[in-house]
Amino acid sequence: MTALRILAVSLTAALVAACSSNTVDSKPAMVPGMVHIHGLGINPADKRLYVATHYGLFRAGEGQASQRVGDLAQDFMGFTVTGNDEFLASGHPDPSDRSQPPHLGLIRSDDAGQSWESLSLKGSADFHALEYRHDRIYGHDSQSGRVLISTDERSWQQRAEIAAYDLAASPADADDILATTRQGLLRSTDGAVTFDVVAGAPTLVFVSWPDSGPLIGVDAQGTLYTSNDSRIWQAQHRLNAKPQALLAAGNRQVYVATDTAIYQSGDNGATVSVLSTID
Repeated sequence: MTALRILAVSLTAALVAACSSNTVDSKPAMVPGMVHIHGLGINPADKRLYVATHYGLFRAGEGQASQRVGDLAQDFMGFTVTGNDEFLASGHPDPSDRSQPPHLGLIRSDDAGQSWESLSLKGSADFHALEYRHDRIYGHDSQSGRVLISTDERSWQQRAEIAAYDLAASPADADDILATTRQGLLRSTDGAVTFDVVAGAPTLVFVSWPDSGPLIGVDAQGTLYTSNDSRIWQAQHRLNAKPQALLAAGNRQVYVATDTAIYQSGDNGATVSVLSTID
C-alpha cells in the first residue's frame, strides 16, 4: 500500500470516528424525572411511597429527594401495590424498547419495581385505573372502555362499559365499586355489571377507599372530600391545583399528587403538607 493511500485511509477512519462521537444522535436522550404522575402506592416492605409516572417509577419520602426505581423510563399508567415489594401496573413501554407492543396489558413486579413480567392482555389492554382487593384485580381498560375483573391475573371478565377516570372497591364488599366519570360519581353493587349515578356527590376526578375510615375524593380543582357513605361528602382542604393521583392509605393518611408537588395529610385531608416537590 502506498504512503498516500495509507494516509487517506487513516484520515477517513479518523473522520468517521470524530463524526460518530459528535453527532446529535449518539448523545443519550434526556429522560424527564418524576412528572405526569399516574399512580401512588405505599409498599409495606419499606413503608415508602411509590410514584408511577409517564417516565418511570419513583420512590418518594419526606425530606428526601425522589429516587428512580430500576432503569425503565416506560409509561406506568394504572398502578397498585398488592403486597411486600409486589406491584401491578399497566401502560406503555420505554420508547427505546421497540420489541414491545404499544400496550403492555397487565404487568407485575415482585422486587419493588426493579423488574417486570407480563401477565396478560399484552398488546391489547391499557389499564388507566387498577385496584387490588379481595384477591381480585379491578381495572378500567382505556382501549375497550370497560371495567375488567380478574381473580388469577390471567383471565378476565368483561363488565360495564363506562368512561371512568378512577375505580375504588369497598374493603367490606367485593361487588361494591365506585367509579369517577365526567358525568359524576357512579356506584355499582353487582360487581361492575351495572352502575348508577350517586346523586348529590361532587364531581370527583379520583376516589380512594381505605381499609378503615372515610372515603377520600378529590375534584378537578384539587378540593379534597370525605364521605362515610358515598352520598354525603364534606369538603376538606383545597389545593387549587389539578390533581394527578390520589391515595388514601389508612390511619387518616392521604397522599395527593399535582404537577408541582406530592402532598400528604395525616387528618383525612383537612390539612396538608408538601412531601415532595416535582421539578
